[in-house]
Amino acid sequence: MAKKDNDTTQAKERFCSILRDTARENIGYVIEDLEAWGFFDAPASSQGHGAYPGGLLEHSLNVYDAAMATRQSLVAARPDLENQLPADSVAIAALLHDVCKANFYQLIRRKKRNEIGIFEEVEQYEIHDENFPVGHGEKSVILLLQSGLDLTDDEIYAIRWHMGPWNLSRDDERFYRQAGRQSALQPLIHAADTIASALLERPAAKC
Repeated sequence: MAKKDNDTTQAKERFCSILRDTARENIGYVIEDLEAWGFFDAPASSQGHGAYPGGLLEHSLNVYDAAMATRQSLVAARPDLENQLPADSVAIAALLHDVCKANFYQLIRRKKRNEIGIFEEVEQYEIHDENFPVGHGEKSVILLLQSGLDLTDDEIYAIRWHMGPWNLSRDDERFYRQAGRQSALQPLIHAADTIASALLERPAAKC
């Protein structure tokens, strides 16, 4: 337990340090709000990737690492993209894309059939979105703006559409594709989010 607590503390310190290094106005208030919302202890999903305390923090750092590594490769191949993918914007969008998930999951106990068919009581997370039902990516944008963070248009596009073309209406899909044509940051963060959740956080293969 002590090792896990220490890992979480180090991850939180790294997360906050990266944000502060962006030197954005009011970033300290954003960090205070994240603390108040329970961001650092929240899971990343109810039953999928990072479905445990601190999973959201871990996922956010994974997205940041994937985004920065991808940015480095892209800039090496296309130097003209460097100015379109400022490091501080990548940090802001990657680390804060999922702030909507803070105070979003509630731990409950329920009966579940185990591998041998016997019902046993287990703990799992349940979604509770009734506090602020405004969607996913757009909720993150709204919360950050309310915290006083002055987001660029590209950062708004990247955070709002980080889920990609998943479960979109016809109008939403049109706006999503429009944002991708206007902003290099938006497809980068979507790709990094996919790499983090589908690959970096994939369960280890059983031997």
